[in-house]
Amino acid sequence: MNSPRIKRSGKILLTLFTLICILATAAFAEGDSTAQIAAWGTIASLLPPVVAIILALITKEVYSSLFLGIIVGCLLFTNGNPIDAIQDFVSRLCSNAGGNMGILMFLVILGTMVALMIRAGGSKAYGDWAVKHIKTKSGALWSTFILAIVLGVDDYFNNLTTGNVMRPVTDGHHISRAKLSYMCDATAAPVCIMMPVSSWAAAVTGIIGNDELGFQIFLKAIPYNYYAILTLVFIMVMTSLNIDYGPMKKHEDNAAKGDLYTTPERPFAGVEEMKFNPNGKVIDLVIPVIVLVACCVGAMIYVGYQGGGTDLISAFANTDAFSALPLGSLIALIFTMIFFMVRRSMKFTELMDCLPEGFKQMVPAILILCLAWTIGDVTKALGAPEFVADIVSGFGDSLHNFLPAVVFIIAAFLGFATGTSWGTFTILLPIVIPVFSGGVAAADLTADLINGNEMLMIAIAATLGGAVMGDHCSPISDTTIMASSGAQCYHLNHVATQLPYAVTVAAVCFVNYILAALLQNMILNLLIAVVSMVVVLVVIGKANHSMNVHSQRD
Repeated sequence: MNSPRIKRSGKILLTLFTLICILATAAFAEGDSTAQIAAWGTIASLLPPVVAIILALITKEVYSSLFLGIIVGCLLFTNGNPIDAIQDFVSRLCSNAGGNMGILMFLVILGTMVALMIRAGGSKAYGDWAVKHIKTKSGALWSTFILAIVLGVDDYFNNLTTGNVMRPVTDGHHISRAKLSYMCDATAAPVCIMMPVSSWAAAVTGIIGNDELGFQIFLKAIPYNYYAILTLVFIMVMTSLNIDYGPMKKHEDNAAKGDLYTTPERPFAGVEEMKFNPNGKVIDLVIPVIVLVACCVGAMIYVGYQGGGTDLISAFANTDAFSALPLGSLIALIFTMIFFMVRRSMKFTELMDCLPEGFKQMVPAILILCLAWTIGDVTKALGAPEFVADIVSGFGDSLHNFLPAVVFIIAAFLGFATGTSWGTFTILLPIVIPVFSGGVAAADLTADLINGNEMLMIAIAATLGGAVMGDHCSPISDTTIMASSGAQCYHLNHVATQLPYAVTVAAVCFVNYILAALLQNMILNLLIAVVSMVVVLVVIGKANHSMNVHSQRD
């Protein structure tokens, strides 16, 4: 399958595809670089993520695919001027890396803490304990699912922490790295988008722009957020009956035979070879993780109070995760180092050795994140959100009861193309809300307009759920990248294996949004949605003959 002829064909195809994209951007040139952007707000504005995604699928290589996608976007932005395009690329990459330094700092600190816990012997001790006490594969998956729910205050923190903590457990029960990545990724955002005390609730409230009613709207929309709810239902049924299909089934079948990766790529392979203290205890992992969670949540509350919060809810509504997470993780890192010194788990020089070791662990994730942020930035600069928003605004009077389902699909598409759920519902909510509130803007909503207006709640939930769906399965999404990093899974394997699962849930959601608009009964519609998701998954499991296979640890 990997003959020299096929490899040469792949290179030729890649070269031709890239040349076509570059020539397409040149077609928009209008002279000098100061001319108006010809591609702005047109379908061509979606070309950068499309190029990156298609190339990633063709080449199975994410770095060059993202880079070429960004270059195509920069050529479009500069109307085909190659020198200006390269300068624009450098400028965007630097500004995005600098503007997101808090998250990059959080990544490095978390990588350092993981290195510390491995070197202290905590990860090995916890893995040994878990393998002895968690006897089945489903038990390991349930443990992962429950931990991800407990850590539901922020999806970045959730994805990285859950994957790193549960990886020794799932490895011991022959669960593929792709499955662990999916468990982390599919639990993090759906839990966050329904968690009242979270950074996501604060973001939605802020976008609505109505301090009095924003949080009420967020709560009222939760029962109609079918993608978030049905994804969790999907995980519970899948875990209980051990149903797998598509590429994930291949990964799980291979993992049952001892191959956790399936493909040749072995990211973070050197981590498992680190020296560790053979006298490490379970508390060498549990205590640092508990402190990390407490410090990050505490930092979010503290920053929220600094931002004008007067109570717990308003503190989360005013917090800034980009500054709170590095603050909390830095405090946790200092505590962890002191803790290991007091316990004599390692020498001071060994503690310092873990600093560059942790950084090296996170270099792949940092590189992909910086490129993903940059391609999202250039896509936005080309007017892709406005292009999609115009499509949404033109649907108001013609589709009526089908509009929430259409909004869900458009939000999913925009989230997938841009790799950001927050950016997606930031653009779409101000457009969707007036359509279902009689032309009243989000910031001007009153209690009378939201009470009893089921279609408004359905439409808002469809926007939020679609944004999460697109972000969830996008290869250029930062949370998707972090889920791969936390589980130490090859990124494109994670994308390929979770896509059929996400699409299945999305298809059930699409049908249920049509039913919700017709019935407008919160309880009845929610019941129908849950039952339909269970039935669809059981039918797939029976048709695929995957139920209850490898349910016990070999």
